[in-house]
Amino acid sequence: MYLTEEILKEKPNLCEYMGSSLDTHQDIVVSEVPRLGKEAAVKAIKEWGQPKSKITRVIMCTTSGGCFAGGTVLRLAKDLAENNRGARVLVVCSEITAICFRGPTETQLDSMVGQALFGDGAGVLIVGSDPDESIERPLFQIVRTAQTLLPDSEGAIDGHLREVGLTFHLLKDVPGLIAKNIDNALEEAFTPLGISDWNSIFWIAHPGGPAILDQVEAKLGLKEEKLTASRNVLRAFGNMSSACVLFILDEMRKKSLEEGHSTSGEGLNWGVLFGFGPGLTVETAVLHSVPISN
Repeated sequence: MYLTEEILKEKPNLCEYMGSSLDTHQDIVVSEVPRLGKEAAVKAIKEWGQPKSKITRVIMCTTSGGCFAGGTVLRLAKDLAENNRGARVLVVCSEITAICFRGPTETQLDSMVGQALFGDGAGVLIVGSDPDESIERPLFQIVRTAQTLLPDSEGAIDGHLREVGLTFHLLKDVPGLIAKNIDNALEEAFTPLGISDWNSIFWIAHPGGPAILDQVEAKLGLKEEKLTASRNVLRAFGNMSSACVLFILDEMRKKSLEEGHSTSGEGLNWGVLFGFGPGLTVETAVLHSVPISN
């Protein structure tokens, strides 16, 4: 996380559970979110290999809590790219979890769980609908997208902006609610494609926490390797809110290349991207992988 021991010693109000620290939180976020996003954007544009003047639109996302938003920005970018010929949409997800950092209390253990899970990070993608494959290297195709609110999930994740910063409270049955409804989202997305074997697709699942991944895996009977990319990102970086799914996409396409798979989706053609977050909101994107050329 961005917060260091030096910062916490200098700003002791951040360490209090009910300390008035919103201004301190905001001062950190206002300066660091753009800086982190810029660093990621510079790297992405360099890898893309085209001048930044070819970027026609920018979608900037910083939610520090709306973990599903990694799917939201892809849905918006897809719409912009498909309806504006020649568009190149720079998607930036930059998250600094300092906005919701607070000290511990024995009476609100769910707050402590959140502190343990979250981390900082920024991910960037460039989205277009008509790639020039002589100079661009497409990674994944966004085929269709959807957003839904899960039934009976009111109050499962509560977030409020207060003097202490952005506060979150999680009910323990959040993983169960997601697992209970995940098959409905999959069926709606993949029935038109004639796909019903969830082990036959690759998975980009937002790792809200290990319990969510465990229960989704168990409910659908997924093979252990299906959620490896999501687990690796969670283990290495924590829950970076909206940026997580972009990290997982990057993890998967790099591993696919290293392991000699024929496509960017671990050798498979079709895959799913899930964003989970407050609401409970589920963002779903059907992805089609592209052939890998060495």
